[in-house]
Amino acid sequence: MLRLRPLLIALLFALVAGGVATPVVAAPPAGPRHEVSYDHHSMMVDGRRILLWTGEFHYFRLPSPDLWRDVLEKVKAAGFNGVSLYFHWGYHSPKPGVYDFTGVRDVDRLLRMTEELGLYVVARPGPYINAETTGGGLPAWLKQVPGRARSSDPGYTAAYRDWLGHLDPIIARHQVTRGGSVIAYNVENEYGANVDALYMEQLQQKVRTDGIDVPITHNNCCGGDLANWSSGQGAVQIPGVDDYPQSFDCPNPDTTWGPWGEGITRRLRDDAPVYAAEYQAGAIDLADVGYEKCRQLTGPDYMKVFYKNNVVGSGATMFGYYMAYGGTSWGWLPQPNDVYTSYDYGAAITETRGLTTKYDEFKRQGYFATTVAPLTKTDPTTAPVPADPAVHTVARANPDTGTQFVLVGHTDRASAAEVSTTLDWSTADGRYQVPVRVDGRDAKILVAGYDLGGQRLVWSSSEILTHAPIGGRDVAVLYGRDGEDGSTVLRYSSPPTVRVLEGSVRSSFSAGDLRLDYRHSGLARVSITGGGRPPMLLLLGTDETAAQFWRLDTGDGTILVRGTELARSASVLGGTVRLRADVAESGDVEVFAPDSARRLTIGGAPVRVGRTPSGSLLGKVAGPRAVALPALTDWRHRVEASESSPGFDDSRWTKAERTTTESPIKPKTLPVLYSDDYGFHHGNVWYRGHFTPTGTETSLALNAITGKRGVYLVWVNGRYLGSAAGGVEADAEPVNPDPGPGDFALPPGLVKPGEPATISVLVENMGHNDDWTADDFRFKQPRGLFGASLTGATAPISWRVQGAEGGEDLTDPMRGPLNTGGLYGERAGWHLPDYSDRSWQRTDVPLPPGVSWHRTTFRLDLPTGYDVPVSLRFPAVAQPGQRVLIFLNGWNVGQYLGDLSPQRDYSLPGGLLREHGANTLALAVIDTDGTDGTDGTATTPVVSLVAAGVVRGGVPVR
Repeated sequence: MLRLRPLLIALLFALVAGGVATPVVAAPPAGPRHEVSYDHHSMMVDGRRILLWTGEFHYFRLPSPDLWRDVLEKVKAAGFNGVSLYFHWGYHSPKPGVYDFTGVRDVDRLLRMTEELGLYVVARPGPYINAETTGGGLPAWLKQVPGRARSSDPGYTAAYRDWLGHLDPIIARHQVTRGGSVIAYNVENEYGANVDALYMEQLQQKVRTDGIDVPITHNNCCGGDLANWSSGQGAVQIPGVDDYPQSFDCPNPDTTWGPWGEGITRRLRDDAPVYAAEYQAGAIDLADVGYEKCRQLTGPDYMKVFYKNNVVGSGATMFGYYMAYGGTSWGWLPQPNDVYTSYDYGAAITETRGLTTKYDEFKRQGYFATTVAPLTKTDPTTAPVPADPAVHTVARANPDTGTQFVLVGHTDRASAAEVSTTLDWSTADGRYQVPVRVDGRDAKILVAGYDLGGQRLVWSSSEILTHAPIGGRDVAVLYGRDGEDGSTVLRYSSPPTVRVLEGSVRSSFSAGDLRLDYRHSGLARVSITGGGRPPMLLLLGTDETAAQFWRLDTGDGTILVRGTELARSASVLGGTVRLRADVAESGDVEVFAPDSARRLTIGGAPVRVGRTPSGSLLGKVAGPRAVALPALTDWRHRVEASESSPGFDDSRWTKAERTTTESPIKPKTLPVLYSDDYGFHHGNVWYRGHFTPTGTETSLALNAITGKRGVYLVWVNGRYLGSAAGGVEADAEPVNPDPGPGDFALPPGLVKPGEPATISVLVENMGHNDDWTADDFRFKQPRGLFGASLTGATAPISWRVQGAEGGEDLTDPMRGPLNTGGLYGERAGWHLPDYSDRSWQRTDVPLPPGVSWHRTTFRLDLPTGYDVPVSLRFPAVAQPGQRVLIFLNGWNVGQYLGDLSPQRDYSLPGGLLREHGANTLALAVIDTDGTDGTDGTATTPVVSLVAAGVVRGGVPVR
């Protein structure tokens, strides 16, 4: 067993680095200090074993700190005892040496929330995170830093040390060892290609010097040597593995079944726990079929088979499920090749924070994993033999308690057949013939020899949801698929009294064993008293009824709640259960609480309750009333065509004169026109080229690299010549010499010999490539014009470039570097709510190719105490050739891509959305074709507000 002494570790790494550790000034600890340790089986806090069950959450994909609490409460309510958090370097740093940890970037506030909610944190600050976000989390300005990223090269080393030097002190003061929530620290991310062991070693030296004293982890993945970072130079203490058994085959959710193996996490070190660092809990929508297909691909059946197989097959006690909540790649957060605005990911919690059937399955498994303590220490053991070879079994046992865990599933994991058989099971309490049934694509974890509170569970063919001492008795919830037969055996010193309070349950007693037989249907209730043990209430349900329960730990012990959409927290005071919960519809609410509890309030409102034969409180609650959202009308319009006009004054734009670049991909023509080389990293960029024609020019040849789905538009002397699709370089050499080509013919007479001519080009930057290969070829691929020349003449072109106002020196630091690009309307503030659009036209305006803006305001007054996630919906039939930037109160909440993406609904999160007051919606329409109508005008994009759900409850949002 390895124990981490904070001061000793910090000094040790400082000595290895050849220096003395610099003390980190930290805020007072949030609570008592604790010791974190680990061994072969699990992590421990003050010697108590922990099964770490975490879900991934990206704070940067939900720019509303009040809603962070909503998601974190939902994560906890699903049975997770931890959350895994990436920290996005580029999101916090618009330029070298500048960092922002305020507002939507206030990670100190985020970590305080995790502490308040009692969630452990696995901190993952990279420096590289991937996450399908622009640059893989690396700041775009890093493309101009000499030296290979993700290596020990000096330029990169200085840059990442500055990042960690700002972030680590925040993380350090929130460690479990200082009374906080951070229980582990993940260095780097999926570092399996072009590895630099010295880099990994130096990373750890840096974070130790910064005051990090919890165990250091890493997540190995995908083609790299899984032994990396398990031993030798750069080895981490707890190496983990990424597992994505279903791949990302969202178009075929009904037929894809584990193409990447059985999904059992490999043990990488004998002195550390097995860590499933990223286990697939959703999928990227690589085929653009929509995230509901990805949710089906990774739905409850997949979760039952693969998650349970991993628990018993590997003995893992550390889990990170990617993602618990995906969120939104708002602004220019998306990485261009794999994702669009939505990062719903097919996760258990939807982009609009709704709960799904996947959430139900997480709760069933999470409650079990964090309730049954012997799971934290198990070794392989002989599995009971099924009578039917179509059934497969694997078993583990706790060496201290003798508790056995048996995975029961189909031998053919893809089988859709239903099999009923018996297990010849030698338990700690004797040998039994146990009847089991396994449905198609199903798996169960059965438990034997378990001290369930004051009870002795000999064995059960039902699965355990959770149990707790409540009201002077043991209350346990067991479940199985609807219609399945189940049996449970409990041991007593003498025959107990059995009363079936509800449902159909048969009981028999022999040789100290009380056997209960039943069929899972609805919720059966059995009271057991006497027999030499404390009283017990056994609740026997189906998958569906089990998912209706919520477990809440209070200062007066555990309570169980049944019937609400969500249960967030509770307290018991003066005989009243004070419950914070969400209610989606009218119906019964049942609470299992201490005997002293006689009254119930939900959200502060009293609920009339009575006592049931089960000893619970039962009452009825009213559902939410209907909520009407306003229609979007009274639009104002303005065409943005300034930059394409020959007389536009671009004298204040940046001259494009560079002849060298840090990019490993060199331009086709000089000067270098890459937007990053001039400090314009995100969004649209305008170029203006000036030349004096000779009279022999016939066309303009351009190349642009935009990333997937990007386009560029071209004008000469104010005449629109067309558009072309931007290029995407391959991930490895050889370099494509002609990415994103466009040849634009010059109509006769458009340019005249000896008269100055102007080229205007609007180029989209769809985001920066990740650095998956850690060779700079991906990450440092350029954006913007790659080549520009005139065909038929050699007249030189002088270029100027303009992106977001201020470039790296942000004019809007609150919304940050990823919010706006270089459209004229963005630079002039047309997207901001306080901009005056009174001079804009109210009727539809002629819409030439290029950019037009549409603005309206609407008022909301959503009911107080409700949660109503609102989205902006585009029509099902996309408008070809159009893309729309969507600004809500100045915030870029996403980009509608027409027929290039399946997304039609765009989340408007509360906080950005004023739920009580006026809101401004601005749409910047980029049109590659122009008006097609007979009247010469184009209508505003047809959009509407829709509610993704309505519940009484939620969290207050400012």
